[in-house]
Amino acid sequence: MRTRPYVTTSPTRLAAALLDVAARNGLDAASVREVANEAGVSIGAVQHHFPTKDEMLAYSFRTLSDRVLNRLTNVDPDIDPARTLFSALSQLLPLDEERGSEVHVMSAFAVRAVTSPTLSAIRTATLFTIRTGIARVLIRAGTPDPETRAALLLSTANGLALDAAASPELYPREYLTHALHAQVQLVLDGADAH
Repeated sequence: MRTRPYVTTSPTRLAAALLDVAARNGLDAASVREVANEAGVSIGAVQHHFPTKDEMLAYSFRTLSDRVLNRLTNVDPDIDPARTLFSALSQLLPLDEERGSEVHVMSAFAVRAVTSPTLSAIRTATLFTIRTGIARVLIRAGTPDPETRAALLLSTANGLALDAAASPELYPREYLTHALHAQVQLVLDGADAH
């Protein structure tokens, strides 16, 4: 039996390489050549799995989105909705090196999604899944207008994440966690949003 070319290369390995390059140098630097160098494979190996750069970007964005959604799904649905919401939404903030890299790359994908229908569809599905999960917690807590408040919480977390990635000196970890706690309490205890 003949050995299949590129047997040691997988789409998952290439996506990890792309995400590493993008976290260090930005998404524009994640060329086929740079991804191949990062993964330690030939350009042909990358092109074998991803005939176009757009396919490589889409697969990598799905991989990153799935990683974040998996962490959110594994948050303990605590009896206290404030703790549950904070635990889930803090997964979107750059509170450690891994999440900092994710925020950096997710932000770049969000910008690119504006002009890419494929990336936009991935982002839309991811945001919808997160927002729906937040709304479920709010519904269980009896919070009025849970859909709107879920959107506000998600927007707050995403806004804090983006601002912290762009201006980390203005958003130390303690500030991010305090701001998120405050927003969760406002949503749970605040006046009706109507």
